[in-house]
Amino acid sequence: MKIALISTYELGRQPFGLASPAAWLRTRGHDVTCMDLTREALDDAAVRGADLIAFYVPMHTATRIAAGLLDRVRGMNARAHLCFYGLYAPVNEEYLRGLGVGTILGGEFEEGLANLATRLDATQNDGPAQQEPVISLARQKFLVPDRSGMPDLAKYARVVMPGGEQRIAGSTEATRGCKHLCRHCPIVPVYNGAFRVVERDVVLEDIRRQVAAGAQHITFGDPDFFNGPAHSLAIVAAMHREFPKLSYDATIKIEHLRNHDDHLATLRDTGCLFVISAVESVDDAVLEKFDKGHTRVDFLAVVARFRELGMTLLPTFVPFTPWTTLDGYIDLLDVIARENLCENAAPIQLAIRLLIPAGSRLLDLPGVRSLVGPFDSAALVYPWKHEDARVDALARAISDLVQRGDSLKLSRTEIFAHIRRAAHRAAGIAEPRETESPAIKPTPVPFLDEPWYCCAEPMDQQFVSIGKVNDGPAKADQYV
Repeated sequence: MKIALISTYELGRQPFGLASPAAWLRTRGHDVTCMDLTREALDDAAVRGADLIAFYVPMHTATRIAAGLLDRVRGMNARAHLCFYGLYAPVNEEYLRGLGVGTILGGEFEEGLANLATRLDATQNDGPAQQEPVISLARQKFLVPDRSGMPDLAKYARVVMPGGEQRIAGSTEATRGCKHLCRHCPIVPVYNGAFRVVERDVVLEDIRRQVAAGAQHITFGDPDFFNGPAHSLAIVAAMHREFPKLSYDATIKIEHLRNHDDHLATLRDTGCLFVISAVESVDDAVLEKFDKGHTRVDFLAVVARFRELGMTLLPTFVPFTPWTTLDGYIDLLDVIARENLCENAAPIQLAIRLLIPAGSRLLDLPGVRSLVGPFDSAALVYPWKHEDARVDALARAISDLVQRGDSLKLSRTEIFAHIRRAAHRAAGIAEPRETESPAIKPTPVPFLDEPWYCCAEPMDQQFVSIGKVNDGPAKADQYV
């Protein structure tokens, strides 16, 4: 059977969500073409010849782009069976079925996708309706991802070092799912507190092959690298022994960084270049609504601890929520400035507006249903407006500032200064004098040159990576 696996967006990484199922399908004798549309054009010939076309949708942006491609794909091949798989497939099942998608697979999707291909092959693509579970949390035995035929690693996101050096970045996964139930997280409706491990030998062989392909750095794409700390630490220890010059990064909750403080030095000593952490807010009331498991004090303690250990923390935020105030937004900026984190936080993180997708646990909170409008199937969200129109206006202004700053190639600290001025203007208050707020002294940090997103999107649902605003270069006098 000829199969086309298509990824439309996965954070600038070479998609594990294509390479892993490709290994399963090729092992069963299927002819598989992988397409990553962030780095290459749609292969029309492969689409026309495919019996099964499967879109990988690990996040909101990927799902919207993939849904927008369906008419084009069907126009080239009306007979192929259509499948959507990944985190955002099951939570949008009704919408996707309405678009003509025949199979929806979430959770541990590799086995389901392989079984689907076998079934379709046996029935000449004319079998019964979906028999595979929409969500599977089965403990499957992983295969080493097959990355053959995919764009070179050099075409993907790179690590930018403080001195300007760039490192080719590979990526892999050591675990899936998450033990936690953060209310705003899209993982929860699918995994509901479960997580699964990818066998150590599989992860290490995947890394080994990527190093051979030129990787100088590895991004661990796990939702939380410390869901299974013993498993993860064993992997990085083995990786460091074999490749002592290889650096890596991982995503870890503030709660875990606090609770597993004794492991932080191990991360540092095995080549961890930076840790990404979804801080989301410095407002304890918002953190409680999100059920994040940490407080403002916890975040500040982790910042201090990383500084003590000589490590780099890259915080991410969801600063615009229905509960955000102008004073609260300015407070977030003040904390970032005071803690000298202007270079650590990608500017787009200060423009993120909360998404409330289908299945979100936020909808269980008292009053949230009255805050949102009817589900928008095209946007895949419950839309909401802030009761203070100034907050939504500021969110739009910050998004524009970030885009223009990127066009002008301003530093993160320069963009931050513009954002801070805009926030103070919106609130109608003067910026702090230098004597009250010392001048920011930027400290360069390593970072991936494609920003990191989780369960939120830039204001107005603008697509990242594929959909950066293309309205021509910004002029310096437009940046105010």
